[in-house]
Amino acid sequence: MKQYLLSVHFVEGAPTPSDEEMQTMMRETDRITAEMQAAGAWVFAGGLLSPESATVVRIEKGATTMSDGPFVETKEHIAGFWIIKCADLDQALGWAEKCAAACGPIEVRPFDELSQA
Repeated sequence: MKQYLLSVHFVEGAPTPSDEEMQTMMRETDRITAEMQAAGAWVFAGGLLSPESATVVRIEKGATTMSDGPFVETKEHIAGFWIIKCADLDQALGWAEKCAAACGPIEVRPFDELSQA
C-alpha cells in the first residue's frame, strides 16, 4: 500500500475560528482519525504549533545558523497532518474530502516509493 500525507492548511488572514468552531473541528478530526484507525488506513497524525514557533537550521559553508520563524514567508502554513496508507490516490482523496469538511483545505501528497522501503 502507498502512504500519503494529508496536510491541513491554515490560511493567514482568514477569519479566526471561534472557540465553538474549534471544538467542533477537533471533534470532527478526532472522529475521522478514529474512522481511519478502524479502516486500517491511519499511520500517524499530529498538529503543529504556529509558524512563529519554528526554528530554521541551516548549514552554509560549514557554519550552522539558526533563526526564528518559518522557513518560507507565505500566507498558508501547515497546521497539522495525517499519514495514511491507501491502495491508491482515489482512496486518499476520499479521506482528504472528509478531512477538508472537518477542518479546511487539505493537500494530498504521496510519499516517494523509495522512502517506503
